[in-house]
Amino acid sequence: MAFTLPELPYAYDALQPYMSKETLEYHHDKHHQAYVTNGNNLLKGSEWENKSLEEVVKGSFGKNAGLFNNAGQHFNHIHFWKWMKPNGGGSLPGTLEKAVTSSLGSVDKMKEEFIQAGVTQFGSGWCWLAVKDGKIVVQKTPNGESPLVHGATPILGCDVWEHSYYIDYRNRRPDYLKAFVDHLVNWAHVAEMYQQATK
Repeated sequence: MAFTLPELPYAYDALQPYMSKETLEYHHDKHHQAYVTNGNNLLKGSEWENKSLEEVVKGSFGKNAGLFNNAGQHFNHIHFWKWMKPNGGGSLPGTLEKAVTSSLGSVDKMKEEFIQAGVTQFGSGWCWLAVKDGKIVVQKTPNGESPLVHGATPILGCDVWEHSYYIDYRNRRPDYLKAFVDHLVNWAHVAEMYQQATK
């Protein structure tokens, strides 16, 4: 199953001032497109050619680095665009808030840990909220890895590769992460993913 670049669910300028039109154009049209193109080239003739994206990501992890890097990033970005929305942030839907509080102590503590995971991810990578053994956990991964290859189900991720924030924030990764959590996250979508992960 060939990879295809999804359309953004909002206009390029819809996330300003927290994520600029220029960032989204580069990030979606150039970076994500490159993962799709390279991933499709590496998929051809491989044992994963007719598998779903999740199967490709899980199957190629530790076995085919080139394919995994591109498929992993394609998987991460498909969700990343949906994890944001114009006028995002705000309060969490009730079921999600309850689950976060029960797993991590409080919504504020979760946000703090999530931001900290992103700040302390050395080099390129991601920070995550994931469901593991029925609980919500905070994780961080290098490069294109996600909780998917570490026995958990991602429900929120933030891209901390420099191309995700450098145009808007230069080297101020903590400011980018705080803006993401406070003004960009689509918590309704996170709640939906949480419900699917705990079915």
